[in-house]
Amino acid sequence: MNVSGIVLAGGLGRRMGGVDKGLQPLHGKAMVQHVLARLAPQVDEIVINANQNLERYGALGHRVVSDRVGGFAGPLAGLHAGLEAIAHPLAVTVPCDSPFLPSDLVARLREHLGANDLAVAKTGDQPHPVFALVRRSVMGNLEAFLAGGGRKIDAWYASLKVIEVAFDDEADAFRNINTLQELGEIGTDPIFRK
Repeated sequence: MNVSGIVLAGGLGRRMGGVDKGLQPLHGKAMVQHVLARLAPQVDEIVINANQNLERYGALGHRVVSDRVGGFAGPLAGLHAGLEAIAHPLAVTVPCDSPFLPSDLVARLREHLGANDLAVAKTGDQPHPVFALVRRSVMGNLEAFLAGGGRKIDAWYASLKVIEVAFDDEADAFRNINTLQELGEIGTDPIFRK
C-alpha cells in the first residue's frame, strides 16, 4: 500500500516570534528542506500544508495546500487539508520544524498499524502526535470533529483506534525547533551531523 507524506507547515510560529518556522535557514537550507530530504525516500508523494508563503513552499517541488478550516486551527486542520489532497490510502504526517526525523519512521509506524486507524510515534511516555501514520478513511470522523469546534489532537484520537509505536532508540530524532535561540544552538549539535 502506497503512502503519502503530509508536511505540516501551517502554523503561525508564535514561539519563534511570528516567523514561518519551516522557512528559517538551518545549515544553508530552509528547515523544511531538511524535513523533505528525510521524508521523501519514505513516501510516494508529498503534500505541504502551509497558510502563508505559498509560493516559497511551492518552489520546493511539492503540492501546497492550505487549511480549509479558518483561523490557523492547528495541526488537525493541516491534516484535514492534506488528507483531502493526497492520492494514497495512508498518510504520514511530520512537522516542518523537526529536521532530524527518523529515516525509518514510515516503515516502523506501518509495521505496527495493523487494523488501527492511526499509529503514533512515542518516546518514553511521550507520544508525538504530529508524527503519525493515518488512514485516509478517518477523514469523515476528522471533519465532524473540526466542525464541532474540536482542535486538540489527543481529544480526536480518543474516538479512534490508535497504537503508539516506541522510538526510544531514536528519541533525539523527534526534537523540534520552536525558538530562534534553539535554531541558533542547533548548528553546533552533533545530532545534525548524523
